Amino acid sequence: MNHSQNISPITCAELEWQQVDGVDIPVSKQFGDVYFSKANGLLETRHVFLNGNDLSERLAQLTDGEQFIVGETGFGTGLNFLALWQLWQNVRPNNNSRLHFISVEKYPLSKADLARALATWDELAPISKRLIESYPFALAGCHRLRFDDERISLDVWFGDASECFPLIQSNQTVNAWFLDGFAPSCNPELWQEQIFQHIMRLSAQDTTFASFSVAGVLKRALKSYGVEINRPKGFGHKREMLKAIWKNTEDLIQTSNDSKYNNHNTRRKFAIIGAGIAGLTTAWTLAQRGITVTLFEQYQPLAGGSGNPLAMLNPKLCSMDKVATHLMTTSWQYALRFYQQFDAFQAMQVEQIHDTKNNIKKINEVLSLQDYPNDILEIIQSESGHHDTGQSTVLLKQAGVISPQQFATQVLAHPLISLIQKKVTQLEVCDDQKVHLYDQDDNKAEEFSDVIVCNAMDLNRLLPNTPKLKPIRGQVTWTNIKGTDLNTPLKNAEKNTAYSFGGYASPMQDNQTQQLIFGASFLPNDDQTDLRIEDHQHNFELLQEYQPKLAQRISDKPQDWQGRAALRAQTADYLPLVGRYDRVSPNIYLFAGLGSKGFLFAPLCAEIIVSQIFNETLPVPSNLAYLLRPNRFKIKP
Repeated sequence: MNHSQNISPITCAELEWQQVDGVDIPVSKQFGDVYFSKANGLLETRHVFLNGNDLSERLAQLTDGEQFIVGETGFGTGLNFLALWQLWQNVRPNNNSRLHFISVEKYPLSKADLARALATWDELAPISKRLIESYPFALAGCHRLRFDDERISLDVWFGDASECFPLIQSNQTVNAWFLDGFAPSCNPELWQEQIFQHIMRLSAQDTTFASFSVAGVLKRALKSYGVEINRPKGFGHKREMLKAIWKNTEDLIQTSNDSKYNNHNTRRKFAIIGAGIAGLTTAWTLAQRGITVTLFEQYQPLAGGSGNPLAMLNPKLCSMDKVATHLMTTSWQYALRFYQQFDAFQAMQVEQIHDTKNNIKKINEVLSLQDYPNDILEIIQSESGHHDTGQSTVLLKQAGVISPQQFATQVLAHPLISLIQKKVTQLEVCDDQKVHLYDQDDNKAEEFSDVIVCNAMDLNRLLPNTPKLKPIRGQVTWTNIKGTDLNTPLKNAEKNTAYSFGGYASPMQDNQTQQLIFGASFLPNDDQTDLRIEDHQHNFELLQEYQPKLAQRISDKPQDWQGRAALRAQTADYLPLVGRYDRVSPNIYLFAGLGSKGFLFAPLCAEIIVSQIFNETLPVPSNLAYLLRPNRFKIKP
């Protein structure tokens, strides 16, 4: 595995439109080819890809907990995915089976072009609307979209196929392939040997293939792996199409299809230790797959570092050439989609203030963001007068805040999630790999098949042979904003803007009172959570320095301030511990060490862990998952 591999920055598709019988047909300027048949793109998809892979019969026969994976080589307008989704609605069995779709696209359509292209198909409107609403930013990398009420999920990888396919990691094989994309004569790069190597790496016995193309390069590539090819009648005027199945897999190193890992069956019992943001997001992610979860928490939910009155999604974005494998950037994109399903989330822009005076590194950091699309962020130079000389501002337009308590309430209301207030002090792994939990009185809880440990600083006490976490004390401050009440609320611009400047500040509402929360102190290796006036003063002075106008709108008297101190748990390399911890048991997973970015990291990291549990395709590039593995540290005896 090449752990340094990345995906090049992408360019959106450039289209021209042709009118055929009143229908808008998109044509790629990059490749000079149509995205779908001028005769009828939806009928073509059904004929070539759905029927060509016998999907009606195969999907209808899925057993409880089974997942079916479809791979595709060109996402384009998403028409193939939507046609499959529609078929799935009609034939899926009434059980907990699931459908997962993986696709790669070098030149993604803009959201506006996607909507225009899909407007042709009225019968797909309910699901195309959902795809358009969830459609990811035009940034390289893997974008996982979940539609859990439909038991369907989508990984769309934006980037060159030759760079994306090597980074796709799955221990469950692709069941059917849509070999789509522009014709080999228009886009020969998509049909090169390196890409077929990875298509076959992700395939196994009885994987099927379908394509509109019967070009020699495609047939030769598949035949070289022993794939059996047929050429039935093509769609419309096309004489032939390709339909194939892989039977000869003697030389293939088989990936695991062990039902113990893949089936979401009732025999598996899940325990999560810790009800902070890590535990809550993991519980929700499991429950959305139809899994029953028991949460153990010694105090109350959000008792630790996750329990402040407000949490802000405030990523420090990387340069465009690193976005695909940069944890903070990928987590931010996933978190925005994740939290939008909760009432606890409020969309908000963030003014990120950078002190660039006489600091070449900071200047370069700001300049490295200038290639982001304008609908994501805007760089406001200091000379514009927006801030004092020496400061540049990055206006992050896609961000938000979360009310942690409101979020916890909604998660814990899920019928598949139960909370037990008990301190777990010991884990015992039995010969059959089942895990027993013991409390402080040596009482044994029921046994569990899988345990995810999400208890922050208590991790090292519960499992001493784990990577050491460092405590970092943080105290936040909040108080009323002067001149705001029911009759004189904040203006919309004020209400919808938060600030980041080494510390942070954000408006929040407490009942009917407008407040400002700001902070936070940062004291490594301080493990006390008492409220301190000096920390309040530090927070206020930081606010005065970078946001003097905001500071003038609140009281400067400490007796008017409220606050909360808590501990962040931090790893030595500042990346969280995410995944199976084989040093203890293959059925024990660690999810800890999120530092000050818990609400940002947690949704994607929870998805990584749950994907590992069921041997599903990972929602991130393989080299990023490798960096997060808990086994990466050497443990001193």
